This record gives sequence, structure tokens and C-alpha cells, in this order.
Amino acid sequence: MKYVIALIGLVVVLLLAWLASSDKKKIKVRPILIMVVLQIVFGLLLLKTSVGEYLVRGFANGFAKLLGYANQGTDFVFGGLVNEGIHSFFFHVLMPIVFMSVIIGILQHYKILPFIIKYIGLALSKVNGLGKLESYNAVASAILGQNEVFISFKKQIGLLPKNRLYTLCASAMSTVSMSIVGSYMTMLKPEYVVAALVLNLFGGFIIASIINPYTVKPEEDLLEVQQEEKQTFFEMLGEYILDGFKVVVIVGVMLVGFIALIALINGIFSGIFGISFQGILGYVLAPVAFLMGVPWGEAVQAGSIMATKIVANEFVAMLDFVKIQGEFSERTNAIVSVFLISFANFGSIGTIVGAVKGLHEKQGNVVAGFGLKLLYGAALVSFLSAIIVSIVF
Repeated sequence: MKYVIALIGLVVVLLLAWLASSDKKKIKVRPILIMVVLQIVFGLLLLKTSVGEYLVRGFANGFAKLLGYANQGTDFVFGGLVNEGIHSFFFHVLMPIVFMSVIIGILQHYKILPFIIKYIGLALSKVNGLGKLESYNAVASAILGQNEVFISFKKQIGLLPKNRLYTLCASAMSTVSMSIVGSYMTMLKPEYVVAALVLNLFGGFIIASIINPYTVKPEEDLLEVQQEEKQTFFEMLGEYILDGFKVVVIVGVMLVGFIALIALINGIFSGIFGISFQGILGYVLAPVAFLMGVPWGEAVQAGSIMATKIVANEFVAMLDFVKIQGEFSERTNAIVSVFLISFANFGSIGTIVGAVKGLHEKQGNVVAGFGLKLLYGAALVSFLSAIIVSIVF
């Protein structure tokens, strides 16, 4: 029976995406069905073998080392401002963007990233029916992070139409960066983290293909950007360091505003109704958790954790989840864990808008205009990935 409920949940998620579609007649059914099958296949592979976990852990360890190098620069400049052993979101999560920007600049300077875009984009676009840039962006977001990825094609951002910009932002919000995968693995089982990384990749394509269907013309695929005067290596370094810091500052202040606003809303609801906005959403999302495969007796608690992730962020939700996961069945733990692995939350709207705005003011305003629809799509990706786990678990 639980598998029947999960299959019903799969249909419901696809239907919810269809209802929000900007052009239902342009939806390509065949690529979507192929990607759903691929999700099931990869779900079985990753949750039944250690191969996928080993590979992703290797990538995560590599980026964890890069993060360590980035922290050396941060500690040298700001070390006295942070107490030893205390984790600071600004210094340990945002400031490394500067170093990642440098790495991206070097890869761009030596034409490595364009090479990756060409071949990875070509392979994935054959499956998903989208453009090469969209395919590259989904993979790069999972490796570089939702903020840093925009730096890797910053010269193209200003030339992108609204529909393609939505897909790129949706992919970035539906994934998590390799640099923080290690942190997730300290709270959740590694195999669930690994499964979520892969499932979200295809889930982002599926939901975006339904909500925002379009066809990329050959001449538009991988936009040809006019070549600027060739920079020296150190000129390039200076430019990307400043670009990275600009993103850090804008993303930081946007997060302050968004998270403070959410806290205000929670305070108002608690004062008037005696229950926080997140608590109410827990009851609202209980039926959704049930359709994801969570037993009804655990659905309200699971719904509350899911609501915390959407309203606050995945770290806050994980900390709450760790405290009560012993009360859940292993199947529920798997479903909720995979749901938590993404940046689909209200705060990420500010992060995405800030990242794009820092590189192109006008396009940042465009992204702000479809911010809620962006979150809607990214949340459906999380629901879809969790449902796939409930089907194969």
C-alpha cells in the first residue's frame, strides 16, 4: 500500500507542476518520463550500493579541502572577530565564495570551464531536452554552489531571456554545493545525502520542463558572447576576487532582510494564534508528507520539519530533525533526509536574487519578479526526490 501512496504522490507532484506551467502545450512528455525512470534507477543504485556514495564523498572531500584553504584567508583577515570553535555563517559560508570565485576565474582564464560546458552540457541536453547552458548550470550548481555558479557564466547573464533565467535559478535553488556536503553528512546518513544530490539534478530538469517549457534554438544554445580584450592572469584574479566579494556582501544583506522578515511573521502568528507560522505549516504539509510515503502517525512531525526547511533553511531543519529522528521509522528518516537536501527555502530567494543582482542589476530585478514561483518549483523538486526514495526504499 505504501508504494501505491508514493506513486499517487508522484502523480500529484507532476500535476502541481503542470498547473503552474507557463505554456502547457510546449511540455515535452518523453524527456520527462525518461528522467523519472533515471531517477528511480539511480535511486536504487545509490541506496543499494556504496559506489555512488564513494564517488560523491570523494568530490565532497575535494571541495572540503578547497574550503579549508579559503578559511585560511578568512582567518588571516578576520580571525580575531570569530571565537575559536564558533561557527559563523558569514565567515565560514559566505566568505569562501571569494576564493571559489578565484578558482572559477582561473578555470575560465585557461578555457577549462567552457570545455566542461560544451561536453557535459551536450550529454545532458540529449536527455533532458533543454539547452547546454541549462544542463551545465545544474551540474555546476551542485559542485560550485548556488551563488558561485552564476559567476562562472557572468558574461552571459545579461543576454538571457526570462524563461532561461528561471530554469538556471531553479536549478541552483534545487541543489546544494559540494563545499557543505560534509556538514550535512555529520547530521544525516551519507547515502541519503548522495541520493539527494543525484535525484535533485534530474528533478530540477523535470519540474522546470513542466513549469517553464521552452525550446532553445541552436543559435541560442550556449550564447556566443563577444570576446573582450584578453586580460593578464593577475588582472583576471583581481576582477574575480572583487566579483566574489560583491556577491558575498549582497547575498549577506539580502539574507538579513529575508530571515528577519520571516522571524517577524512567526512572531505575529505566535502572538495572535498561539502557534508559529512554521507550526501551522506543519499541519498544512502533513498530507503532503503522507503522499511522500510518510506514515500518517509521523506525518505531522515530518511536515513540521519540512516546513522549517522551507520557511527557515535546511540547517535549522536538520538540527531539529536530529533531535527527533529516533522517533521515526528508517523509511521516514530516508524520505525526510532527502527532502532536506536542497536550498529550497524563502531565504534562498534573497540569495539567488542577490547573487544575480551583484553581477547584473537588471536581471536581478527579473529574478526577484518570479521569486515565489522559483521557490514553488524548487520545493516540488524536493518533494519529487523524496517520493522517488519512498518508491525505491
